Parts: sequence; C-alpha cells; structure tokens
Amino acid sequence: MKSDSQHIGVAIGRMPSGCAILTCAHEGTSSGMLVSWMQQACFEPPSITVALLAGRPILSLLERSSRFVLNVIGENPTAMFKHFGKGFSLEEDAFVGLSTEASKYGPVLTDAIAHMGCHVVSQMSVGDHLVFAATVEAGEGDIEAKPYVHIRKDGLKY
Repeated sequence: MKSDSQHIGVAIGRMPSGCAILTCAHEGTSSGMLVSWMQQACFEPPSITVALLAGRPILSLLERSSRFVLNVIGENPTAMFKHFGKGFSLEEDAFVGLSTEASKYGPVLTDAIAHMGCHVVSQMSVGDHLVFAATVEAGEGDIEAKPYVHIRKDGLKY
C-alpha cells in the first residue's frame, strides 16, 4: 500500500455512500443540508452516524435541539442536489418550493424515499468534521424505491 494522499484519496473514494438531506428545527428556525457521510451504526437500539463539516450553520440548531430528520435521496438526485448543494444560512428558508411535513425531529421532505427521526446520543470531533451518533426513533420508507449511491473520485474532498 502507498501512503501518499493521492493514493489514499482514491482508496477512500471507492467507499460507496448514499446522500440524504439532514433537516433540523429549533424554536421556530429550521434548515437543511446535503450530507453524504452517514451510516447505520447498530441494530439495538437502531442507530446511525452522520458527519458534518465543522462550521456549518445547521450545527447550532442540531446542537440545541438534539434531533434531526435524515431524508434519504432516491436514485435521481439532481433536484435535491441543485436545491441543497449550495447550503443555507439560518436566515434563509431552505425549503422554498419543496413539499414538507412538520415533525418533532424537523422538516420531513415528502419527496425523499425514506425518512428517519433521530435523537442525538453523542458527538465527537474528528479532524474537520463533527460526528453525531443518533438513535432512530421514527422512520418510514418506500421499500421499492432505489437510493442514490455516491462514489467519489477522491475521498479527500467533496
């Protein structure tokens, strides 16, 4: 194996992931962002992890509410990528033109193929990201729908 960043980046980039929109709300403010680093963490209790780049505006909502919705994107991600790809400040309405439903975990995007209502149980700082572990307390999905699968050419950058 080689230890230079180019070879490491290619190797990490071969790890497939999905993409989802993480949504969160706290005291009348809500937002959402595109995430690609999420994974099931255990069976009992059903739990996932999600990694967010430090400094993202949504982190202040997430850290105060300790809840979020992970809205899984289907195999045709273009519309969600265009909408959420640039990111949002907390002053912007992240959901203009989208169909949403309110939940105690945050906004549910009705066009997503699956939704998970999550409660954060721990977080840790790992390099330039914060990793959140969360129990999945509610969920639903379309068993026939196919998720988008994301593979990067270089696992050291988005």
